[in-house]
Amino acid sequence: MIPAAYAVLNIDAAKHNLAQVRKHAPHAKIMAVIKANGYGHGLLRIAQALKPVDAFAVARVDEGIRLRQAGIKTPITVLEGFSCNEELDELIRYQLDAVVHSSCQLEIFAQRPEKNQLSIWLKMDTGMNRLGFKPAEFNTVYAQLQDCAIVKQPINLMTHLANADIKTDDSSSDQISLFKDTINKLQLNTVSINELSIANSAGILAWPSAITDWVRPGVMLYGISPFADSTGSQLNLKPIMSLHSRLIAVKQLNKGDKVGYAGTWICPEDTNLGVVAIGYGDGYPRYAKAGTPVLVNGQRVPLIGRVSMDMITVDLGSQPNAKAGDPVTLWGEDLAVEEIAQCAETIPYTLVCGITQRVQIVEKSALLTSN
Repeated sequence: MIPAAYAVLNIDAAKHNLAQVRKHAPHAKIMAVIKANGYGHGLLRIAQALKPVDAFAVARVDEGIRLRQAGIKTPITVLEGFSCNEELDELIRYQLDAVVHSSCQLEIFAQRPEKNQLSIWLKMDTGMNRLGFKPAEFNTVYAQLQDCAIVKQPINLMTHLANADIKTDDSSSDQISLFKDTINKLQLNTVSINELSIANSAGILAWPSAITDWVRPGVMLYGISPFADSTGSQLNLKPIMSLHSRLIAVKQLNKGDKVGYAGTWICPEDTNLGVVAIGYGDGYPRYAKAGTPVLVNGQRVPLIGRVSMDMITVDLGSQPNAKAGDPVTLWGEDLAVEEIAQCAETIPYTLVCGITQRVQIVEKSALLTSN
């Protein structure tokens, strides 16, 4: 039985997208960002698909532990690092690398006598104003970490770009220069610097000077553009995920009939209405506007009325022969998730990460085999 709402994953697309990263950063090592359940695509599934990378990055310790327990031996960096001794113990136990970004972590290190237990990335805050040490304190912090017994030497250094997805914003260039200038001053003090990392997906695609020893691609690996003015396909990326459902009812409406909660849509003429078995309970965006495109039998029709928990309604005026059971695509290769995100005034990250547990995940190869 085909489920009411299901997502099809084209895992081969991940390999294509990884090749695009290598094309843009041919000499850099790749740390694939697979946090948040692989951006909603499945943590272990994406880790297996991206096995050729040099390292993985996750947000939290428990994500790294899941990968290790599943047999993933690739280096793994925890981007949020640790905030207590218990998390530090788990990092060491599962051989996970940590980002060091705050003074509380330095205090924890100072309490630990073990030697050479943890590889770290020291993070500089060059303008994101989220995690990381300011450039003015970086030299002092670096010296402290050199004296920490538990920290493996040498130390890797990173920063994160705040506005790399806005190609006209010079702040990315400012951040890159600040990072590199601060590190150059460290080297003038005869400090031995290890490897550097700046570029996320937008940095890889739009800011060549951000490409250093390591790059950290995230959303582009899933075939999604990091830029508001383009889709993944326009950047020669292939979407991994497509979201599907089916029509469960078709009915005739008259001019003036109101549709959905609060009757926000009023039929301007007689038309056929289709009811699709998907809603915000599945992860379809609650605030998708009337007119948001939906594919019914491969053809565009507009969303009408409010998105409900389990259903949406579409105008089938252009498809008089549509019937219950007909296939529906909410986003995918032929309907960019970036376009749906714009219609919902959000970003595509929230859509793919927001797929709920009741949506069945099917890999494309398995689907082809079953057919």
